[in-house]
Amino acid sequence: MGGDVAEDVMQNNNVSQTEDSEMEAEELSPDDVGDEEEMVVEEQVEEAPVAETKGKEGEEWMSDFEGQLNIDMYQTKDNVIIKSTIAGVRPEDIDITVANDMVTIKGSRRKEESVSADDYFYQECYWGNFSRSVIIPVDIDSEHIEADLKDGILTVIIPKAAKAKTKKVRVKGL
Repeated sequence: MGGDVAEDVMQNNNVSQTEDSEMEAEELSPDDVGDEEEMVVEEQVEEAPVAETKGKEGEEWMSDFEGQLNIDMYQTKDNVIIKSTIAGVRPEDIDITVANDMVTIKGSRRKEESVSADDYFYQECYWGNFSRSVIIPVDIDSEHIEADLKDGILTVIIPKAAKAKTKKVRVKGL
């Protein structure tokens, strides 16, 4: 952005401004400007703590953790569709339940090989249990839900409930 804070304050003092601006410029002494610069530097130096992923304690903590499944949910004229990328999961490792207006998808992604933590260069893939529960915002027919896993994409098709037909009643006069 260019420029030093002290230079900006000096330029502001030289320019004719309204009384409020002049008061603000006068309140900032060169000593105050130096303090502000130090505060900015201190804020930039602070770093977020890095979580340790190795060690027995970390492994025990991770075994209790359950990942959250990312989904897309949308509607068509007749159905509510839920899609999720679930690569590396077999169909028998997925459980889908429906209770009232809530759909829950649970599953597990298992490692097929054992690799020492010291041998990893990157370890970004999630392995273990995952789940996701979502409320369906429309009435559904829970008896006819279908699910398909193809090319690592889970597709759940939830039919909407048939709307009650409205019938007009004619009033007879006596």
